[in-house]
Amino acid sequence: MSRISTHVLDAVLGKPAAGISVLLEKLEAAQWIAVATSATDADGRCSDLKPDAPAGTYKLTFHTATYLERNGRTSIYPEICVLFNCGGDAHFHLPLLLSDNSYTTYRGS
Repeated sequence: MSRISTHVLDAVLGKPAAGISVLLEKLEAAQWIAVATSATDADGRCSDLKPDAPAGTYKLTFHTATYLERNGRTSIYPEICVLFNCGGDAHFHLPLLLSDNSYTTYRGS
């Protein structure tokens, strides 16, 4: 089993992005099944998503529109979806660096 977590950093403000809703889904028989929901904490982290994820294809959806609107900003990305393959006993930490009209993600530690 693997552990899945994420962290969102606001690259414009240079600080963690608190209060972003996050949905974790797993691909099962060609359908996305909700596995967990959470929201980023004051440090921009969701460490409680899935401590025991079986191997498979997963999708993290970050609902960014509300966060940006709350901060008086707009974006062409109302939500950001990150698909990834998870397997083995590893920890899958997938940070998101967010700005108004761009984002990047990577596998962290």
